Amino acid sequence: MTADATTRSSEGVVGRLFSFPNPVNEVSARLVAGGVVVMSALTLALGWHWAVYVIAYGFVARVLTGPSLSPLGQLVTRVVTPRLGVPPRYVAGPPKRFAQGVGAAFTVTAAALTALGHWGAAEILLGVIIVFATLESVFAFCMGCKVFAVLMRVGVIPDEVCERCADIRIVHGAPAR
Repeated sequence: MTADATTRSSEGVVGRLFSFPNPVNEVSARLVAGGVVVMSALTLALGWHWAVYVIAYGFVARVLTGPSLSPLGQLVTRVVTPRLGVPPRYVAGPPKRFAQGVGAAFTVTAAALTALGHWGAAEILLGVIIVFATLESVFAFCMGCKVFAVLMRVGVIPDEVCERCADIRIVHGAPAR
């Protein structure tokens, strides 16, 4: 194998690893959100300060690689979802990635606050995560996805980021730009 072929091959592996699925199986997304609710609630109820770092890692891993480097993402996509026997329901990936990014911002901040000895502030952020992850897991209401749509509508996020989202926006009567 030539040096160029090796470089292209390794770039392909890295590119595949650091990618986010599009579309996303909403069944899996909701199950991951349910796992986040359980982990966050246990962390608060049992005072497991160390678990904040695990939760934050999960969000960062899912933003960067989808389920590839997320233990919860792997469990859900490889074990739980296939055993449910429920047909997949596909939704656009970019809004879900944005939502994971919001979760990462909250949980990384909670982890930093925990490290600095501000557990009370970290608990508040985990409480917010529990609320939004519950909305996603129980009601299929993704607050991060709603914010993503607003940011697209006002032009902060360009249409090219999510062509499918732009098409959906037009179908639902939002003015085309």
